[in-house]
Amino acid sequence: MTREQRDRERTRQASEDLKKASAESEVVGTSGLARHAEQAKAHFSGADADPDDAVEVWGRRIGRGLSLMAFTGLAIYLSVTYL
Repeated sequence: MTREQRDRERTRQASEDLKKASAESEVVGTSGLARHAEQAKAHFSGADADPDDAVEVWGRRIGRGLSLMAFTGLAIYLSVTYL
């Protein structure tokens, strides 16, 4: 392999790596935050339940809401007691 061929191959590889990195990257702070907010919304709304079974959907919503309240209450209690 000649020097020119090696240089072309390295240039091509670098170009592919840059394209791949730009395609996989995201704007820091906006896309990640929006994605996590959307995941939390879907989690607490019971989106993973069978949509035809209203009891299951509402059961998941209520259970997840109560667990969030219990976690918040416990965090407040522990921070007031030990900090």
